[in-house]
Amino acid sequence: MTTLGAVFLPQLPPERLHDVVRAADEAGLEELWLWEDCFREGGLSTAVAALAWSQRLRVGVGLLPVPLRNVALAAMELSTIFRLFPGRAVVTVGHGVQDWMGQVGARPGSPLTLLREHAVALRALLRGERVSVQGRYVRLDDVALDWPPPGPVPVLLGATGPRTLRLSGEISDGTLLTAGTDPAGVLRARRLIDEGRSAAGRTDPHPVVAFLHAATGPSARERMAAERVRWGYTTQDAADPDPAGPDVTVTGDAHEVAEAVQRWAAAGADTVVLQPTPDDPDPEGFMRFVAEQVRPLVR
Repeated sequence: MTTLGAVFLPQLPPERLHDVVRAADEAGLEELWLWEDCFREGGLSTAVAALAWSQRLRVGVGLLPVPLRNVALAAMELSTIFRLFPGRAVVTVGHGVQDWMGQVGARPGSPLTLLREHAVALRALLRGERVSVQGRYVRLDDVALDWPPPGPVPVLLGATGPRTLRLSGEISDGTLLTAGTDPAGVLRARRLIDEGRSAAGRTDPHPVVAFLHAATGPSARERMAAERVRWGYTTQDAADPDPAGPDVTVTGDAHEVAEAVQRWAAAGADTVVLQPTPDDPDPEGFMRFVAEQVRPLVR
């Protein structure tokens, strides 16, 4: 069955997180996803708070930019979270936005090499292995965690381009696709992921997570029109409630949103995460809408 989630956008101040988490947990939302966009909120600090404030909610972080974290520190932080909240955290690592990485002096010469080295070492550390490696970017000398997770934990890769999608299939536990991936893009991503899995001889499950822009309520069409312009999906005026462009957003009631979710699921997304507009007038209400109205309509 398709997993359904929603995003707490980092355009909202951190102090709004508590009420959104409580609304999501009480409504029975399956997953709440958090972002680590520069230079807003930290992904791990908000994840810990969300997990502590909820009882059942799974919390995803999508994604942690690997240029910003030493892999040993990342493993220590993630292992702590996985042990404190077993089975309730999903973490994604990725390149990060390269312009942002440049702003802080962390832009690598080869993002793909860094991501491979970081993800391979991170997963080994989280398995409780003792790791020594001398890579281009990742260097560890006889490093092991004192408190690794007691069992397997998922580490997803954020991926968009063909090489990163193949890499994700080869080395990760799942793939997070960026917002703006249409159903045809999900199908293409699945093929590339499977190429990487086949080359590595992997047959284990590989879930794919997709973000889908969504808006509901009286001002939904106008807000989404502006959002499409902001993301570059259309060059039309934001005042146009029906801008042309790629099929990457949905507006309307629960039935319309659920139909869109099922199109993304049919294309190969195991989890669909609904992404509200930053100016949604009721973020808590959006969580309840997803959990109580859309979820029952999604197979």
